[in-house]
Amino acid sequence: MAVPAFFILCCGLICPCCRSRKKETDQSALVKDPNSMDSTCSLEMNFVPEKAPGSPLRVPASPLRVPPSPSRFSMSPKLNRIGSIHLNMNQALKATQNFSSSLKIGEGGFGMVYKAQLPDGQTVAIKRAKKEHFDALSNEFRSEVELLAKIEHRNLVRLLGFVDKGNERLIITEYVANGTLREHLDGGRGKILDFNQRLEIAIDIAHGLTYLHLYAEKQIIHRDVKSSNILLTESMRAKVADFGFARLGGSEADKTHVSTQVKGTVGYLDPEYMKTYQLTPKSDVYSFGVLLLEVLTGRRPVELRRPPDERVTLRWVSSFG
Repeated sequence: MAVPAFFILCCGLICPCCRSRKKETDQSALVKDPNSMDSTCSLEMNFVPEKAPGSPLRVPASPLRVPPSPSRFSMSPKLNRIGSIHLNMNQALKATQNFSSSLKIGEGGFGMVYKAQLPDGQTVAIKRAKKEHFDALSNEFRSEVELLAKIEHRNLVRLLGFVDKGNERLIITEYVANGTLREHLDGGRGKILDFNQRLEIAIDIAHGLTYLHLYAEKQIIHRDVKSSNILLTESMRAKVADFGFARLGGSEADKTHVSTQVKGTVGYLDPEYMKTYQLTPKSDVYSFGVLLLEVLTGRRPVELRRPPDERVTLRWVSSFG
């Protein structure tokens, strides 16, 4: 009984992203660097919080009653501008030591992710599209680049540049040094996360999704919220990554968009989305709920090695009620 009750409490406290979309007050402008190549773009954000007549500007409050800490808990975007990175293919090969397997730090549906060292000493992550699905992944590549270029938030991985030339597609993002949330839940990073760390990670993810759903220039639905798409910094701050399946939302899109192909990961998919093929921000909220169960229990959404009645974590937790 304790686990479901605590899960409901967490959802109520740290998921403002399930509220209806408020009237937009943010102003964002995509700025093309006049000195940049076509393969690189930069972003400049101008954030204007709501204010009542005669009252001072205020940053949206944190969902939890925690000591004020705008640099860690604010839902507003960071105001500094993203720097552009200009790389050609030869420079990318050098930075990754010809895409050496020793520098591989991850793999997804789009392709391999490599740690790269730039000539100025900066460390970045470079995602390289799979050759065998090059044409099929063109939409995913374009979606991730276009959407990441529109956003900047401390709980979302930053786009630094991209390369789209010939038979190569690369996405260059900030390097997040401490691996994925899933690795930490599995104990693969040496230490088991304590309760406070799990709670703060969940809050960070909620802030990132809240920004995408409510505060971005145009509403963005991630469509693949899962523990392996949450990256952790060395100070254990969480960043939502991998926007390959993401798409723009909005009130009209919520009412009219029907997809012919459901995107996402088994175990995290919203049953309503799978049934109706109609995508809304609620699909992300459902996935976030499954992710909360992961954070609380350490289990994966589906664990086939367990007895049949314990394989689906959501059903297993429900059995305690």
